[in-house]
Amino acid sequence: DSTASIILAHIHHLPITEIVFCEVMFDKKHNISGELPEHINFVKNKAIPLFTKWGYDVKIVRADKDYIDCFNSIIRKSKIPERIGKKHSFPLGRRCVINRDIKSKAMNNFFKTVNEDFIQYVGIAIDEPKRLERLNGTNKISLIAKYGYTEQMAYDLCLEYDLLSPIYSFAKRNGCWFCPNQSYTEMAHLKKYYPHLWNELEKLSHESNLVTQGFKYGATFAEVNTKVDKILLEKDI
Repeated sequence: DSTASIILAHIHHLPITEIVFCEVMFDKKHNISGELPEHINFVKNKAIPLFTKWGYDVKIVRADKDYIDCFNSIIRKSKIPERIGKKHSFPLGRRCVINRDIKSKAMNNFFKTVNEDFIQYVGIAIDEPKRLERLNGTNKISLIAKYGYTEQMAYDLCLEYDLLSPIYSFAKRNGCWFCPNQSYTEMAHLKKYYPHLWNELEKLSHESNLVTQGFKYGATFAEVNTKVDKILLEKDI
């Protein structure tokens, strides 16, 4: 939807001062991105060069923190005393601290550097009325809603301009590769094609002093891994 917004701005000759992409990092020290490899490659090697060719300035922003920082952060306050002093561990599904402490934080820090009033183009389709309502009274505008685009139409527009991220060939959503909201099929894709990333999560599951072993809605990493292996075996068969 965000890419479709840029395409529409380009088509209708609307002003864009800067295109901002927030890259969520898994491990900054070892330069491991939290974006799916297919997607970050698409962003950096296909989308950004084209947007630059169109005459737009593109900026990649990152937060000071990464996934590892959030995972290892120590709980200082809790209504449950036994949790205090333990690591936060894996992020909870639907209550993602990664989105709050990394993605949103990076964007908010960027907005603080803008010293004048600005309009923010956001990607919300016309068939997402509840999300559109939240834009009322803000400085945010949805171009795809303005021009009557549904989510499917936005998808088709990106396809037409050869700007559809390859992740949509195996996933319905675009998220980080460590996200607990992924389907098991998406996790199976990660383990099959990027076992080194899957191993990063497995190593974390063996850390001590974790507040919880829950990895995906209460299921431990070992339990998820067993289910992922079953999916991969069935696909091989």
